[in-house]
Amino acid sequence: MKAETDRGNTVADGAGAGADGGTGRSARQHHGNRHGRSEQARQAVLEAADGLLVEKGFSGVTIEGIATSAGVAKQTIYRWWKTKTDILLDAFLLDAAEALTPPDRGDLAADLGAHLHQLAQFLTRSDAGAVFTALLGHAQHDPAFATVLRTRYLDEQRRRDRLPLENAVRRGELPVDIDTVAEVDQLVGPIYHRVLVTGDPVDRAFTDLLVDNFLRRHLIR
Repeated sequence: MKAETDRGNTVADGAGAGADGGTGRSARQHHGNRHGRSEQARQAVLEAADGLLVEKGFSGVTIEGIATSAGVAKQTIYRWWKTKTDILLDAFLLDAAEALTPPDRGDLAADLGAHLHQLAQFLTRSDAGAVFTALLGHAQHDPAFATVLRTRYLDEQRRRDRLPLENAVRRGELPVDIDTVAEVDQLVGPIYHRVLVTGDPVDRAFTDLLVDNFLRRHLIR
């Protein structure tokens, strides 16, 4: 599944439901495959779920609506997922893995700057960011799903977020005893806080400031 920015289904900064993610979508017809699951149909379901959430909001997404938008039967969807939340989570995880794996350019400042900026763009300007916000909201009322979200996304994303620091330690740019877990929290925490709590801008100037403050504290010269 391509990242949302590649599919062209972006939403404006801070936007949620009601953006243009569902505009111009046409139902795609898929036919059965005697060899089992149709990957084309599965991808269509994931993309349809993303688009419907941006268009209608979490409460407006239904299995029936996803099936219609994707051009598949409901029975096809139920073979792969139990609930709409399961579909949305799988769609989000694919996008996150593709878009939020940090680069390794051999330079800590460049790697961190690119990664934090990409994280901010992902959360504020893509369909996947709207999905993430909706999933977090759902998790507040469903402790079991909150555990699943934490395990399947948050734990894995924190591992990805640590990569620029771990690479820098190996290159000798950072001290070997640096607490990468705590430092990552300080780097990405302000981004999530602005996106999910205050609504303040998360532009390049802000993410660059986070990087500059970190480098002043830790960079070995």
